[in-house]
Amino acid sequence: MRVHLVTMPWHPIDLPSLQLGLLHRLVRQVRPADEVTELHGSLRWAEFLLERSGGRLRPGDYVAVGSDSIFHGLGDWVFSGVLYDDPDWGTARLRDYAAARDVFVDTAFDMRLYAAEFIAECATEVLAAEPDVVGFTSTFMQNVASLALARELKRRSPRLTVVFGGSNCDGPMGHALHRNHRFVDHVVRGEGEYAFPALLRHLDEGTRPTDVPGLCWWDGHMSRANTESRRTVVPADIPSPDYDQWQSVLEASPVLDYVHPKLVVEGARGCWWGEKHHCTFCGLNGTAMAFRAKPGERLWEEIDRLVRRHRLLDVVTVDNIIDMAYFRDFLPRVVDSGWDLRLHYEVKSNLTAAQLELLGRSGTVHIQPGIESLGSRVLDLMDKGVTGARNVRTIRECENHALTCSWNLLYGFPGETADDYDPVVAQLPALVHLQPPSGAHRIQLERFSPHFTNPGLGFGKRRPAEMYQHVYDLPEDELADLVYLFDTEDAGLAGPAEQRLKDAVADWRARHLPSRLLFERDEEALLVHDRRSGWPHRTHRFTGWPAAALSHLEDGRTEPALHRLLTEDGHEVPADELSDWVQHALGLGLLFRDGPTYVSLPTWDAPVRMPDGAGVAG
Repeated sequence: MRVHLVTMPWHPIDLPSLQLGLLHRLVRQVRPADEVTELHGSLRWAEFLLERSGGRLRPGDYVAVGSDSIFHGLGDWVFSGVLYDDPDWGTARLRDYAAARDVFVDTAFDMRLYAAEFIAECATEVLAAEPDVVGFTSTFMQNVASLALARELKRRSPRLTVVFGGSNCDGPMGHALHRNHRFVDHVVRGEGEYAFPALLRHLDEGTRPTDVPGLCWWDGHMSRANTESRRTVVPADIPSPDYDQWQSVLEASPVLDYVHPKLVVEGARGCWWGEKHHCTFCGLNGTAMAFRAKPGERLWEEIDRLVRRHRLLDVVTVDNIIDMAYFRDFLPRVVDSGWDLRLHYEVKSNLTAAQLELLGRSGTVHIQPGIESLGSRVLDLMDKGVTGARNVRTIRECENHALTCSWNLLYGFPGETADDYDPVVAQLPALVHLQPPSGAHRIQLERFSPHFTNPGLGFGKRRPAEMYQHVYDLPEDELADLVYLFDTEDAGLAGPAEQRLKDAVADWRARHLPSRLLFERDEEALLVHDRRSGWPHRTHRFTGWPAAALSHLEDGRTEPALHRLLTEDGHEVPADELSDWVQHALGLGLLFRDGPTYVSLPTWDAPVRMPDGAGVAG
């Protein structure tokens, strides 16, 4: 059997598709006689635009329409005219949508002119491999480009078997995708390591796939959806990805001159925190929350193999949360290896300074710690299991260990008030030397999140997000099953308080790059050099118990706890004098206050900073 695996726009063009890599290796392991080929449509699209536009539409534009416009559906819209055989389909609706939200859409309109020709060329390339089965992986904005190509493939070769899978096919989304698109023969809902080989066996034998858990298939003109299994794929059955064909395509592509390619690995699936306390806004992991992780030794062996084979040192892990055992059995191996790796990791924001230091020594350069807020009450509403003070410590320690820290400041939670934000907003100017969030964003209602599954949490009214009106030509009741994002009534912060938050975050971002607040210890004193934008440039000198107090507060303390520590150190400090000093340090912007807890803000290091946008070249 010839199996052709496809990933379409808008997969990131600097990364291989983990899904294709896993399925390629899996098919070769369990069906060694099969021939496996791949289409890396994301790379093809970026180079197609570059060539057809004479260099006007560059990979940076690909990122702007793809990743940066994910909440407006621009990438899907680019291909919807091809899917529906109408170059003008959805155009008026998109223009109205964009005008109401001040969304820039000119680049998407430019790209749409090339979409039909691109899909035709992709179909020619796929069919040249004479496949029996074409498998599409779809996550985020890959649905419409994939559907457009699948439709064209079936038009040209009706006997071809088309299979869809990926995160966009989880749960009810997969069945809705299947029953609304007759040219899609099968949809694998959930993890594919067991289901896809089982489906291929049925195709070989010409039998009905009634026993493949979660599979959608056609029974005559009826779309059937097999019951989904509660069984998750164990780590031992998750293959190591094969990226050979991706590298060959990338190295022959003019896109290589515009990107910094990275490898993608997977150490774990699910979320160990979500198993206990599912963050109320988060829809990630869908129907497979159960946390499973490969042993650290095996993960290291996979990375070592991939780095040697592909000669790339940047490694992105797709784990939603790091396995805490990796601080014992994986990261020390990376440190001892001598490899000059640059790792990218998602972690929980309550890591200790020692754990962040180990991440730094391992070559980790970028983390996503899921900070989300700096106010403890709002974090409680999210069920994050962490405090605002702890989050500030995490951001500060990222500076100390040269870790780029990506995070969003989220708001809009039922039950929050301006009183939860005003004390935080008032202190944001003191944080300008620390890495700011990408912005202040109102949460959206995501399928599979507790906010979605439990309307009693505050979002009882919902409908498919408005952006899908210019993406799909489907009735609302079908969209309600197909899509991931939903519109609902705004909750929580609003009005002037919301604007104060957004303005304060924008000001933080604007002032961050030149700002520093640095500790220095000499023989007699603890110095703090304040070079923050918006603050007087000066050096504070602390000796005796104030120096000890500022050091103790690096870990975050209440005043009574700090007083006990100073007393244990031999410092006899009256409680009222300590309280006065704490308020003085707070006024100087050297501390952050979260309820009764105070955290020191100076850092011991000031890593080199790059301005925003230093990624994919325009």
